[in-house]
Amino acid sequence: MRRYLDELRDFTKKGDMFLLVLCLIVSGFGVVVVASATSADKFDGNFRYIAVQLVATFLGVVMYALVSSLDMEFLSEHRMAMVVFNCFLLLLLITPLGTDNDSGNRSWLKFPVINVQPAEICKLTYIIIMASVMTAHQNRISHPVSVIHMCYHLFLLVGLNMAVSGDAGVSLIFVFIFIGMAFAGGVSLWWFALAISLLAVGFPILWPFLDKYQQNRILILFDDSIDVQGINERYHYKMNLQSLTGGGLTGQGLFNGNRTQAGSLFAEHTDYIFSSIGEELGFFGCVLVMLMELAIIARCIYVGMQCQDYMRRMICYGAASALMFQVMINVGMCIGAMPVIGLTLPLISYGGSSVVTIYAMLGLVSGAHARPQSLSHERYVQPFRG
Repeated sequence: MRRYLDELRDFTKKGDMFLLVLCLIVSGFGVVVVASATSADKFDGNFRYIAVQLVATFLGVVMYALVSSLDMEFLSEHRMAMVVFNCFLLLLLITPLGTDNDSGNRSWLKFPVINVQPAEICKLTYIIIMASVMTAHQNRISHPVSVIHMCYHLFLLVGLNMAVSGDAGVSLIFVFIFIGMAFAGGVSLWWFALAISLLAVGFPILWPFLDKYQQNRILILFDDSIDVQGINERYHYKMNLQSLTGGGLTGQGLFNGNRTQAGSLFAEHTDYIFSSIGEELGFFGCVLVMLMELAIIARCIYVGMQCQDYMRRMICYGAASALMFQVMINVGMCIGAMPVIGLTLPLISYGGSSVVTIYAMLGLVSGAHARPQSLSHERYVQPFRG
């Protein structure tokens, strides 16, 4: 505990302040665009949304500092406790605390004051679990036993999340974290080729088990004959793409977007906020968003490259993978290149749980920056006392 308090006091000296500043810049931009997107009449005032974003950002900075000061070795040694914690958290969704979101997935825990999305918290702990497992097998990372051990934790989390919530979008984040960390950690490409082959063989078998709306979300990317008039499956895609492209180069101006302010967009402050930005800030605004998000991802990768410790390096790459996937899917949904699976734009979309957990996840990167090498020996060697 004394070491943790010492690290916390030294946070401003050792922590990654550059990464924190990048996050605060993106969060500040996010508060502004959320304020604009929620100023439509259908929201009955945007004060609550602005307040939630500001409070979440403050709590996120606190979590960033707290997580940055944690002992990575201690967390690694107790990874099974984190596995049990993840399972317990997800199983709470089948209790009366669990509640459905707009898409019908049982993805939220409803408390008197706040709602919490357990999978967002599990995303943070899964990165640590994955890094710990990979570190234990780093000398034989491509051995079948090592790969099976890594896949076990992935299938456990994804399977449980799908069983209790049905939220495929968040489940795919875990898969992409796995892929990014496994690739960066040195797993043989033959394993990836095998996975792709199994997916190609298994997809036709799994296809009938998907709901009709899930099938159509995928098919409309390739089949122009589905909902040609854009009144069913293509409706939201059509409206959001028109908004995204309707701003031209410089946009129609904040609080002035035709569809955004008319309230005709769906989830303009969460999943489709990128379309709202395109309408009100134009192409240049969208480019700015992409550059800010990529700057955070690049910083995570850079910190990982500077770490001599394998586990810390994997944690940084895991955080980068999670953010990269969310940005890719969110932007892809808005331009019609990806199926709609309900993922927010990191630190910009409205959502307290998402903002706080992303700051906490990036706190892991800050911790790796502060302590790029393992200090586990200092916890076991009794210091000399003269």
